[in-house]
Amino acid sequence: MSIFNKAPLRNDDDDARRPRAGASEGATSEADSSAEAPVSTASRKGTSVAKRKNLGVGSFLLLALGAFVFLFPFYYMFIGSLQTSPDTSVGGAFPSPANITGENYSNINNSIDLLKGLVNSGIFTGGVIFFTVVFGLLVGYALAQMQFRGKGVVFGMMLLVQMIPFQLLLIPLYVMIVRDYGLADTYLGMILPFAINSTAVFVFRQYFMQLPSTLFEAARIDGASELRILWQIAIPLVRPAIVTAILLTFIGPWNEFLWPFLVTKDQAIQPLAVSLANYISNIAATASNPFGAILAGACVLAAPAVALFIFFQRQFISTNIGSSVKG
Repeated sequence: MSIFNKAPLRNDDDDARRPRAGASEGATSEADSSAEAPVSTASRKGTSVAKRKNLGVGSFLLLALGAFVFLFPFYYMFIGSLQTSPDTSVGGAFPSPANITGENYSNINNSIDLLKGLVNSGIFTGGVIFFTVVFGLLVGYALAQMQFRGKGVVFGMMLLVQMIPFQLLLIPLYVMIVRDYGLADTYLGMILPFAINSTAVFVFRQYFMQLPSTLFEAARIDGASELRILWQIAIPLVRPAIVTAILLTFIGPWNEFLWPFLVTKDQAIQPLAVSLANYISNIAATASNPFGAILAGACVLAAPAVALFIFFQRQFISTNIGSSVKG
């Protein structure tokens, strides 16, 4: 037999050395990479910090300019409400201490009951928010997770309603609510036209569509009704949508003037916005400083909305970011 046909003899010592050599090489490479990792990480951090420093000045100036443009009207309104004599010039934004007083708030409170107006505005706004959330959850869940004939038509009609201005519906709504239902000078008469908000329905529908359908199918197999599924499964999962709907709905009825002005003649139930409008048209002409009194009433009207935004700022930003990603 030729020696070329013989298999090469294996040396156990060589086989034992090969893994050790590979292991040593792997350890060497790992050591090199671990040594290089802090350097590369530090270089990346340094680059990101340098970029932030380069963009920091321009971003800060832009944000400062935007904050000034946004906050200056509120500052001017507050300063104007404290002035003894009105000064509508640019210098009025920086009045002398001798021109500062709090009498404007007492004057407007003597003419119209500010606390009563705030309570009426709170009842009106709270009722609108309550019905908006309730009907929004029900309709949004039905459009997202239930199957029925005409589902697409209902969704299309809901989108079409958003294109119709509310002012076009004032006359038929006034005739229906005041003459047919007899709800003039009532809180319910103010709330009903805003009870269903198509925007809230759309937001809830989009959130419900993101939920896995297997959750609802399993609940239906277990014999749960649709209302129980909505209450125990769906609603706990769409709490960010509820917060979004509440924050976005609040500002509309709180500042609403036209509809409450049309359906209410009794000053005891008029919201604060309507009371301020009545003051401007009826009493301001005889006031010693109507400009300061009106600005004082405007500050009282704007204070709850500003406080709500500041208190829920984190939730408002996070829910808006989340709603922009979903769907």
